[in-house]
Amino acid sequence: MTIARFKDLCVDVSSASETAAFWGRVIGLTVPADNPNVLVGDVPEKSIWLCKVPEPKTVKNRVHFDVIAARIADLERIGAKVRVPESAEQQWTVLSDPEGGEFCGFVRDTVPAYRLMELIVDSADPEGQARWWAGVVGGDVSHRDGVGYWWLENVPGMPFRYWVFNPVPEPKTVKNRIHWDVTAPALQPVLEAGATLLRPKDDGIGWQVCADPEGNEFCVFLPPEAS
Repeated sequence: MTIARFKDLCVDVSSASETAAFWGRVIGLTVPADNPNVLVGDVPEKSIWLCKVPEPKTVKNRVHFDVIAARIADLERIGAKVRVPESAEQQWTVLSDPEGGEFCGFVRDTVPAYRLMELIVDSADPEGQARWWAGVVGGDVSHRDGVGYWWLENVPGMPFRYWVFNPVPEPKTVKNRIHWDVTAPALQPVLEAGATLLRPKDDGIGWQVCADPEGNEFCVFLPPEAS
C-alpha cells in the first residue's frame, strides 16, 4: 500500500518570467493570468511551480527533464543551447535552459501536446531509490539488463511516463534545483519509510520539506486536519 501520491514539480529559478516562458513552450504548458509563478496543463499534476531563489546554479543538476521535440533546432529557437549533440552512441541531445540547467531532448516523429517524457534523478543506488519511491508513491519498478539505471512507470497521478534513477559516481553536494511534491494523509508514515524531515510546516510555509534516503528534497502536503 502506498503512503503518498505524486502532486507536481517545482523548479528553482533566478527569473520566473523568463523561465516560465521557456519551459512553457518546451513542455507545452501555459502561465495563468493570475499567477506568473506556475505553469499549468490540463490536469493539476502537470503543474510546474517556479520558485525564485537567490543562489545561482553552481554544479550539474542532479535532477533534470527529458523532453520530446520534432527538431533540436526548435528548442534552440526557444532559447536552449546545445551542450552535447546527439551521436551514434548517444541517442539524445544534451542542452541547457536559459539559466544553465541541463536537460535532454529526444527527437521523435510524433510530438504530443505535453512534451515532458521523463524525470531523471542522479543516484548512488538507482535500484534502491526506485524501490523506495515505489513504496512511497506506487508504480512499477523496471530495469533492463546491461544498463545501470532503474525506473518507475505507471505511478498514480504522475503525468509523464518514466521516473528514472541514473547511476552517477559523484555525491550530492547542494540543494536540488528541481524537486517534486507529494500529498499524503499523514507525515509519520513517510518518515517511518526512511524520509528525513528538513523543515516542518511553519508560519513561512504550508507544507513539510523532507529528503529521501539519498538527500533529494521533496515537499509533503497534508490535509488540514493532519497539518
